[in-house]
Amino acid sequence: MTDELKQAALEYHALPKPGKTAMSISKPCDTQYQLGLAYTPGVAEPVRAITKDSHDAYRYTNKGNLVAVISDGSAVLGLGNTGALASKPVMEGKAVLFKKFADIDVFDIEVDSRSAEHFIDVVASIAPTFGGINLEDIAAPGCFEIEEALRERVDVPVFHDDQHGTAVIIAAGLLNALELQGKRLDSVDIVCLGAGAAGIASMHLLRYLGADPKRLLLVDRQGVIHSGRSDLNKYKRHYAVDTDRRSLADAMVGADVFIGVSGPDLLSPEVLKTMAAKPIVFALSNPDPEIRPDVALAIRDDLIMATGRSDYPNQVNNVLGFPFIFRGALDVHATSINNEMLVAAVEALHALTHQPVPKEVLAAYQLDHLEFGCDYIIPKPLDPRLIDYVAPAVAAAAVKSGVARHGYPSDYPGDVLKEIARPSLAIVPSVTSS
Repeated sequence: MTDELKQAALEYHALPKPGKTAMSISKPCDTQYQLGLAYTPGVAEPVRAITKDSHDAYRYTNKGNLVAVISDGSAVLGLGNTGALASKPVMEGKAVLFKKFADIDVFDIEVDSRSAEHFIDVVASIAPTFGGINLEDIAAPGCFEIEEALRERVDVPVFHDDQHGTAVIIAAGLLNALELQGKRLDSVDIVCLGAGAAGIASMHLLRYLGADPKRLLLVDRQGVIHSGRSDLNKYKRHYAVDTDRRSLADAMVGADVFIGVSGPDLLSPEVLKTMAAKPIVFALSNPDPEIRPDVALAIRDDLIMATGRSDYPNQVNNVLGFPFIFRGALDVHATSINNEMLVAAVEALHALTHQPVPKEVLAAYQLDHLEFGCDYIIPKPLDPRLIDYVAPAVAAAAVKSGVARHGYPSDYPGDVLKEIARPSLAIVPSVTSS
């Protein structure tokens, strides 16, 4: 980042007033009568109602449209363990995305945590305030323990975007890429470089969607995660396979798919050459991918490629998922975000990519034409149809899987609801648990 851009970023966050978010009042409070309704004595009535039926909190408070974006600052973007307070600009930024793309209100909460247990206790204690909890920028493996514990202790959706948000977008893009390459998820060899939150969650979702566990290799700093290693935590051990491959280079020989959620320039041109015909490369390290598209495409003209960057085609961007996943979950007062809801989001993104791209999207990206193909395997983040596809699909899955406490909102688009009510898109032969 240039000095000029650094200064512009600081001024953007500082002026005209510090920060990126603020609160607003949603009801008139201009007269003594209105103030009496807003606070004492009128406020006693919703208190009494909620005391009798806790679900009335969705009717009389902002709980149903309020998400907590919570971090301990242990894994902030590419900056590492910055601590809780320094993570606040990122959490405010996440709040901006929730509001802009799905009109969801957010309180960003930075927890100066002493341990995973302390963090869990803090979040569980404040959970009744919210309709959902979005965990953010928490280092692995602690993030897995935290999410698992909170899912058991609270009755609102708990979602770690670095895990499941990334996994959903990767899965949707990959299914489309496989379709273009004439391959199937259940019969391809997949290598994932990076065994942190994003890598493990992505492999979990791909297995749930039908990927063959025996054909999936996860690679960390020490090499291939195989059954002979004694240094694996329980989360990595779940993905250990019986193989004689040890290095990334070994793993990549004949591989159909490479997913990188690791670091820059870790996939060499020489290793890329050893992949199977018609390979797929998702080099998602930001800002510098595991291999640059110009380098990769110069070596393999049969390649489909995605990155995490907006200046290349096929950007894998979490904003395609988390605002709309939460929108759907909140709209039906879901108690959790389960695998069925994640799959519904994948299917919605998969389907939307096949639809004609509207003119406003082309204009936003200064394009003359865009259609499903090697340079368009995932929708664009500024596509206004995302909320009409993903949110209803997630809500429908919540209802069908039994975690919804409320029906669909009356303003849900009827034609989209009819579409997503149809049987599965059959993107894989079957869905199995892992």
